[in-house]
Amino acid sequence: MIILVGSKKGGVGKSTIATNIASILISRSNEVVLVDADRQSTSSNWADDRENTSNPQLVCIQKYENIKKTLQDLNNKYEYVVVDCHGGDAVELRSGLLVADILIVPCQPSQPDIDTIPMMLDIVERVIEINENLQICCVITRASTNPNVTELSDTRIALKRYKNLRLLDSVLYERKVYRDAISIGYGVVEMDNGKAKDEVLAMIEEILNG
Repeated sequence: MIILVGSKKGGVGKSTIATNIASILISRSNEVVLVDADRQSTSSNWADDRENTSNPQLVCIQKYENIKKTLQDLNNKYEYVVVDCHGGDAVELRSGLLVADILIVPCQPSQPDIDTIPMMLDIVERVIEINENLQICCVITRASTNPNVTELSDTRIALKRYKNLRLLDSVLYERKVYRDAISIGYGVVEMDNGKAKDEVLAMIEEILNG
């Protein structure tokens, strides 16, 4: 299974999602590979740091430009291929979508982020003519934990207007533990924060099981 994390906008938490998915899956299966297709190398750095921990290890490779053939080859060798894709309308994103099973689109609860969703769906619509089985999921990231802030509910309303986009019920909130974990090669499931653990576990269950 190829799970690709991509967005038209940078800074939405793609690497956070990709590394946390990888850390969950590697605890369940030895056949997991993380593909860093973003030249910022956040996921690669995370994997390097992980080698210095006692956590389950996984393979991480860097691949840029056209990643289609690489993903196909890896999908024949591994049960799960998790792709941290370059932000924006890049060749890595378009080529990866041609063979991905699931696309995860992170979206922060802000109007600039919401405004990129139609552009992302336009890219997907062109690709889906070739990859008819592609599933498109959207997860809200970095939501405020303040119950008085209405951005989360407003964002849900806005995103539900897009019929071809499956908005996940699970939400990743703004928590320091996400930044702490990615800086030391951990997933939040391996950290001491129950709320963050519940968030990412709920997300992966929705992604895999619908």
